[in-house]
Amino acid sequence: MRVFKNILFLLFTALVVMQFFPPKLNKADTTPPTDIILATSPPKIVEATLINACYDCHSNSTRYPWYTGIEPLSYWFSSHIKDGKKHLDFSKWEHYSPKKKIHKLEEITEAVNEGWMPLKSYRWLHKDANLTKEQIKGITDWAAMLQLKYQTKDLPQ
Repeated sequence: MRVFKNILFLLFTALVVMQFFPPKLNKADTTPPTDIILATSPPKIVEATLINACYDCHSNSTRYPWYTGIEPLSYWFSSHIKDGKKHLDFSKWEHYSPKKKIHKLEEITEAVNEGWMPLKSYRWLHKDANLTKEQIKGITDWAAMLQLKYQTKDLPQ
């Protein structure tokens, strides 16, 4: 029983200490000119969908709910954001080559059509990230249109 109490005490102490060392926030003061919304001017429904369902993990414009200030939750959220931006960062869209943009647009289409993006754990906490059929169609139509645009940019003149 004494060992159990010592373990609980150590865990509690670790949680208290963690409160003083939160991870760095993913927050930008302004939207960079390389952002996908500024670069592509999507339809309003697509723009709203991207902001509500994608931007928290795939851009520099993360909205942090109150509970992300509690450790170790903030570390969990921070790792999701870091991983999301590693795969696709909408804030750096214009830094991608046309070939990479086409590939990312294909991945976006696949992710929303198959329902593995946004993540289920994200949708539990953010009801506006549950995409409707109209939102999915809007994103996939927009992505297809952009793919054509980038494919023709790649062609020799």
